[in-house]
Amino acid sequence: MSVKFGTSGLRGLSTDLVGSVSALYSTAFARHMLDSGALQPGSPVVIARDFRPSSPEIAGTIMAAIKRLGLQPIDCGTIPTPALALYGASIGAAGIMVTGSHIPADRNGIKFYRPDGEVNKSDEEAITRLARELADDAEANRVEAGSAENREAEATKLFVDRNFGILPADALKGKRIGIYQHSSVARDMLVTVFEHCGATVFPLGRSEQFIPVDTEAVSPDTVSQLARWADKLALDALLSTDGDGDRPLVADERGTPLRGDLLGLIAARFLKAGVVATPVTSNSGLEQDGSFTVHRTRVGSPFVIAAMEEALTDGKQGVIGFEANGGLMLGSDLEISGKKIAALPTRDSFLPALAALGTAAQRGVSLSALVDDFSLPMALSDRLENYASERSTALMAELNGSREALDGFLAPLGTVQSVSEIDGLRVTLSDGRVIHFRPSGNAPEMRCYVEAADKDKAESLLKQGLSLLRAWSA
Repeated sequence: MSVKFGTSGLRGLSTDLVGSVSALYSTAFARHMLDSGALQPGSPVVIARDFRPSSPEIAGTIMAAIKRLGLQPIDCGTIPTPALALYGASIGAAGIMVTGSHIPADRNGIKFYRPDGEVNKSDEEAITRLARELADDAEANRVEAGSAENREAEATKLFVDRNFGILPADALKGKRIGIYQHSSVARDMLVTVFEHCGATVFPLGRSEQFIPVDTEAVSPDTVSQLARWADKLALDALLSTDGDGDRPLVADERGTPLRGDLLGLIAARFLKAGVVATPVTSNSGLEQDGSFTVHRTRVGSPFVIAAMEEALTDGKQGVIGFEANGGLMLGSDLEISGKKIAALPTRDSFLPALAALGTAAQRGVSLSALVDDFSLPMALSDRLENYASERSTALMAELNGSREALDGFLAPLGTVQSVSEIDGLRVTLSDGRVIHFRPSGNAPEMRCYVEAADKDKAESLLKQGLSLLRAWSA
């Protein structure tokens, strides 16, 4: 059994998750919720899924397991993860989302929610411990095809209504917006929300086959397709999300994607945030904005949420969080144009997209011009797929364990000035450029993040960094 918790939820091969593993972990989650008092017998548990081929079967197995524990499963169908979290919070329900997010279709995952939000790392440890204890329990591993009352329409309406309140109904009047729908569960909601804002919307690229879209490392083929659509249809912007709709992809009028941490910065200003929690991988220029306090964390929504909770405990106001993938989290209730937007401490793709387009429209500028208003260092990232976990672990151990090894490894790039080990290995070179290596917590991938003064220097550093990773051997 090769499943494990990563930066956001349980992840593994679809062949591992289909069957007894999904029954076991959902049983362990339910037991943990009951044992901790977060749920009582008969409490509701909302369940949704993405469009991966394996997701319906996994969701059915989970519903049966939840029912066996004396809880009430509720089927929310195929809706975005933030929509499931919002609906669960509105009725005091725990939640389970079957999704592998942006990773390939041969993999899948399960995200767990308490009635008050995402599970934290201590919850994940408890669930993992219970799963081990129940590994030989036939009842906990029993595979049945369960079903439940369907409330997809109700959950969808609640989330759509929330987003209707973020911008005025005519805020994007005259704007031409493409929606790259692919296989995202957010694809139809995006059309509904942006049409409500007055935009002329063009649904594009809808697919009945699952397409993994990573908003933090958009593939060259996707970027080329966005550029073609932007040119052909004279678009002002293109929007999309990852598979479960909790990470945004926003591209300007040329089809160029905006960095997720820039979207977060735009949203922070739009929301007049007082505190921003964000991982170490987000752009280092955020601290220079001056309008909010920045708390840096490890990569993963549980760490960002923990930092938001700490700020709230300290009495801070206007607390939000975001990741370099663009997913935005609200730790506090906030007010937008006199309307209250309730806290939603899980990644959301809609609010940052609305904030970016709304800000550009309000200023009367294009998205590319809005980007130019920010003086952030040029930041890029990419990944090497099929980079074995054993290999990445050995590399990190070598580089973290010896300054001499680190200096030698990075010698082709320059001289090491400073090092951060908050998550992976983030190095500032003597000329101010930054390179950061981090094994993915969700898949056998090695990620590389860079910052430099301009695009050419950043692209060159990224290419060199990836080459070093490819060439390394234990």
